[in-house]
Amino acid sequence: MVEPSERGATRIADRVVAKIASQAAREALRADGAGAADANAMDAAAAADMADVADVVDTADVALTDAAAARPHAVAVVRGDVARVRVALELGYPSDIGAHCGAVRRHVIERVGELTGMEVPEVVVTVERLHVPQWEHPERRVRRGRDRVR
Repeated sequence: MVEPSERGATRIADRVVAKIASQAAREALRADGAGAADANAMDAAAAADMADVADVVDTADVALTDAAAARPHAVAVVRGDVARVRVALELGYPSDIGAHCGAVRRHVIERVGELTGMEVPEVVVTVERLHVPQWEHPERRVRRGRDRVR
């Protein structure tokens, strides 16, 4: 039998913890309903998650349809059994920013601890953008040379 002190150790990479934190933030936003303005937007967000559409859409050409389409981004730093996490997210407007950030913070601490066995003493949540539902789909007019009045 090999003594426990002579056995190997499992190290969980920072980026793995960051992905877990990002997913946990997304779960918290869905539970709070902050990720969408209405049920239709939630369905679109779920479809986008399933198809991984947000990774291939050029956001310079297409406006984000809701906060869930812009996935929360997380960065983690792991030292031993302690993980410190930063989460950047987008919320719908109007919303209770403090309540949503608190829910994200609690859920990230819970899920990262549950899945990795690490202590998470610090989760910094940053709101990068607020979405106004009626402003999400501005009607654009494409003007080309042949459409102009001469």
